[in-house]
Amino acid sequence: MKTYVVTGAGSGIGRAAAVILSREADVRILCVGRREDLIRETLSQMGPGDHRALALDCRDASAWRNALAGDPSQRDGISGVFANAGVGGENHYGEEDRWEEILSINLTGTYVTIMETLPLIRISADPFRHIVLTSSCLARFGVPHYTAYCTAKTGLLGLTRSLAVELAAEHILVNALCPGWVDTDMARSGIRMLADRAGATFEDELQRQKGYVPLGRLSQPEEIAALVAFLFSNRQTSMTGQAIDINNGSFMI
Repeated sequence: MKTYVVTGAGSGIGRAAAVILSREADVRILCVGRREDLIRETLSQMGPGDHRALALDCRDASAWRNALAGDPSQRDGISGVFANAGVGGENHYGEEDRWEEILSINLTGTYVTIMETLPLIRISADPFRHIVLTSSCLARFGVPHYTAYCTAKTGLLGLTRSLAVELAAEHILVNALCPGWVDTDMARSGIRMLADRAGATFEDELQRQKGYVPLGRLSQPEEIAALVAFLFSNRQTSMTGQAIDINNGSFMI
C-alpha cells in the first residue's frame, strides 16, 4: 500500500491529482487543504480506498504533526508528496500589499509541507520516492503586478534544485511543474480581473489570453494531474531537479 499526500486538494489541479492517483491499485491519498468542505467534495469523487481529508494550513508545522500523528504512514511511510497548495493574484505595495501572504503560502507553505512529510518519505520501502512542487510559467518570465507570485514561484525552482541534490543519495526525486493557464477557479478569477481592468467581457479577455499562447488554449487540470501520476509511477527514475514546462508553449527553452 502506497500513501500519497496532495496539498491544495480541495479544487483545481490538486483535486484532479487526488482523483487520478486514487484510481491506482493499493494507494491511499491524504488530501490536504484549508477548507474541509472542499476536501470532502474531492473525496466523494475519488476511487475506493482509505483516503483521508486533512484540513490544515500547509504553513503550520504543528498542524501537520497533529494531523499525521497515529496515521498508518507513521509506520509504512509516504511514497509521494504533491506540494501543490498556493494562491494567486496581484500585489501592490502599501498597507494592503499581499506580498507576505502570497510568499508565505506559496513558498514557505511548500517548504513546511516537504519538511514535515520528509521523515515519512524517508522510511518508505519504495526504491524511489517523489516530491513534486507546483511552480508556474511565471517563474520563467515576469508579468506586471505579480511581483509576489513571480518571486514565490521562482523561489520554488531554487527549492527544487537544492532538495534534489540534497536527497539524491536517498533516491528521493524532486521536480517542479511550471503550468501556464489552467482551467481552474483561480485562473478564471485572474482572467476576470484582467477583463474588468480592460473594460472587456470575460470571454473576450479569455480569447485574448489564449492568443498569447502558441497552442491557443488553457490546459485542463487533469493534464497536469496525469503528469504527477507519471512522475509518481516510477516509469522513469532519472528525472530530478527539473522544472517541467507544461504550459501550451507559453515558455520554450
